[in-house]
Amino acid sequence: MTPTTAEGQDRTLAMRRRLHEQLVAAIDIPAAEQLAGDQLESECRNRLERLATAADADLAPEARAALVASVLDDVFRLGPLEPLLADPTVADVLVNAPDRVYVERAGTIESTTARFRDRAHLMQVIQRIVRKAGRRVDERSPMVDARLPDGSRVNVVLPPLALDGPQLSIRRFPQQPLTLEALVARGSLAPQSAELLRACVRGRLNIVVSGGAGAGKTTMLNAASASIGAAERVVTIEDAAELRLANPHLVRLETRAPNLEGVGAVTTRDLVRNALRMRPDRILIGECRGAEAFDMLQAMNTGHDGSMTTLHASSAQQAIARLESMLLMSGFDVPVAVLRDYIADAVQVVVHLVRLPDGRRVVGEIGEIRASNGAIGVTPLHVFELGGAGAGVFRGTGEVPSFQPSLLAKGVQLDRSLFSSGPLVGGTKS
Repeated sequence: MTPTTAEGQDRTLAMRRRLHEQLVAAIDIPAAEQLAGDQLESECRNRLERLATAADADLAPEARAALVASVLDDVFRLGPLEPLLADPTVADVLVNAPDRVYVERAGTIESTTARFRDRAHLMQVIQRIVRKAGRRVDERSPMVDARLPDGSRVNVVLPPLALDGPQLSIRRFPQQPLTLEALVARGSLAPQSAELLRACVRGRLNIVVSGGAGAGKTTMLNAASASIGAAERVVTIEDAAELRLANPHLVRLETRAPNLEGVGAVTTRDLVRNALRMRPDRILIGECRGAEAFDMLQAMNTGHDGSMTTLHASSAQQAIARLESMLLMSGFDVPVAVLRDYIADAVQVVVHLVRLPDGRRVVGEIGEIRASNGAIGVTPLHVFELGGAGAGVFRGTGEVPSFQPSLLAKGVQLDRSLFSSGPLVGGTKS
């Protein structure tokens, strides 16, 4: 009887488990501690080759090599996730259960054949990730954000918060950050929009990048930041470092979770306040979520022009409402009209990203923040309009931004044609 695919997978998993147990039992711990990492892995590989041959002498060389590699991945790396993380087309790895592992490619989530042996195996991998990142996760602290050495963002949620077992999510980022030109080539924005964003960054306008989860906010912040001058001192502040700026004068700061005693936490707000003492030209906050918005806007209003941040919002206008809420959270106790004027004075541009039904990510709107008579709104300059059959077009609204004189004063001139009404070059294709 020919074994089914499921039977073959079960047999492979069982053999992996046996080899793993035999390897651990055979390792001389004192001797292993004297070996460098590469030497130890080489020794383990040789031992596994012998164990695999002894277990099944008829095993094909390719199958034996794959089996040995999978056990080494279990021992030294991230186990069954390693092949997925080696695939450059994978944007997200999502583990819902030991036998339910998914990936996202090109905006579409699909199931994989990757499997953990059991929940304990999954927890071993989670703890390895968290320890290497200098974080902790357990029943007392069942949620954690961390990052892999390659910069990928990791989120873990454990029971009792996760009812169906440990949940592991890995958001990956390109090894080489995408440029605005690359985003134009992908159809994520029009060439005119890229030119406008470059001018806004060079002209030191303060920018908020908004969008939903997975819309590409960090990617856009990375791409836009490439236009920051090489002589400028930039301080980045993040929960888990994801930004990859090429600026030579860069200071990267990262928050810290509390220790086992519940003390020692360093928040985004703490780092923003400290960054103001570091003589930054610009401050980039990976994501504004709460009270740190007050300190960020204060920095923008007191000489740190050209600062940028991201936040979650469903529209450009909603991004302003979120900022209002964050200021109220920080204890900014002033009349609403004053609060709105404060936001309008601090932030000039909102770049809102959207994720289309087919998974594509595009710049849905570039708008200017304007306040008048106690009200605040976003005036669209460039927008994306979704058409039939999944096609869409980038359009100029005909609005001319009031920040043009400010850019001109800093030596940045914009062609007036960027603000003409009608379709822009580079509409996306279905």
